[in-house]
Amino acid sequence: MRNNAAEIVGCDCNVIHEEVVAEVREKMPDDEILMNLADLFKVFGDSTRVRILCALQHSDMCVCDIAALLGMTKSAISHQLRSLRQTRLVKYRRDGKVVYYSLDDEHVGNIFAQGLLHVCER
Repeated sequence: MRNNAAEIVGCDCNVIHEEVVAEVREKMPDDEILMNLADLFKVFGDSTRVRILCALQHSDMCVCDIAALLGMTKSAISHQLRSLRQTRLVKYRRDGKVVYYSLDDEHVGNIFAQGLLHVCER
C-alpha cells in the first residue's frame, strides 16, 4: 500500500538497529559513485533532455531532426545533447556530413523505460 505523498511517516523510537546499519553500510557504494549517480539523475530533471531521450529510444536522429521534432533551435538541442553526452546517456556517429545521435547503450533505454513505467503506474 502506498503512502499519500503529502503524508510524512516517521519513526517514534530512538533505537538504532546497529546490525542493520552495519550491514547496509557495507553494501553502500563509495560517495564518489553516489555523487556520479546523483549527477546522472539530475540530467533527467530537464524535460527537454527527457524528450530527446524519448525520441532517441525510437530512432537514431541528427540534430536537425530532433530540433524539428521538438520545435526548438539546433543550438538549443546541441546544448542539451552536450549534457547527455557528458553523462554518457547518448553517443554519436558520423555519416558523411551528418552526425547521428543514439542512446549510449541498452542501460539508458532501460532507465528511461523504468522511469516511464513508474510515472504511468496509478
